[in-house]
Amino acid sequence: MVVLNKIYTKTGDSGQTSLGNGDRVAKFDLRVESYGTVDELNAAVGVAKLHAAGPLRDNLDRIQNELFDLGADLCRPIEAGEAEAEYPPLRLTAKSITTLEEAMDTLTRELEPLTSFILPGGTALAAHLHVCRTVARRAERLVVHLGQSEDIGEIVAKYLNRLSDWFFVAARVANDHGKNDVLWVPGASR
Repeated sequence: MVVLNKIYTKTGDSGQTSLGNGDRVAKFDLRVESYGTVDELNAAVGVAKLHAAGPLRDNLDRIQNELFDLGADLCRPIEAGEAEAEYPPLRLTAKSITTLEEAMDTLTRELEPLTSFILPGGTALAAHLHVCRTVARRAERLVVHLGQSEDIGEIVAKYLNRLSDWFFVAARVANDHGKNDVLWVPGASR
């Protein structure tokens, strides 16, 4: 359980922060940048939820919780023997990916196949979901970069990749099941 009696601690005033294992790193550390972007994504999902209802809202509720789990996973570097630790770190599992894929398959059944690339927009919910999609892609790029130099959970990058796909499909559903998608017209601005 988390107990937060005081929000400001002044421990970050020097430009450093603590990881989940207690190590101190610069606030611009790639790991901090990665989980900070996941936090930004979670905030964007919160805005999207203002416009969502039904199954899309239910999925967004679950995704927000998974994103918090993902942030917890990223803020704690992988260490030997962590499974036996008194407080083992929270790690994403493959179930999170399976759940996203199943939800995406259900939503996709409601859509006509794409015949063009689409532009971000349409309904307010669709536009916000496209913002979520792009922030998820940025988080994925940062996590992949982090994985080049440090161990990260094998599920983390896969989850973000699948999540950005889910946001794309959900945005199409939010656009009246694709009927109000904004289609790209190559060269239209000439």
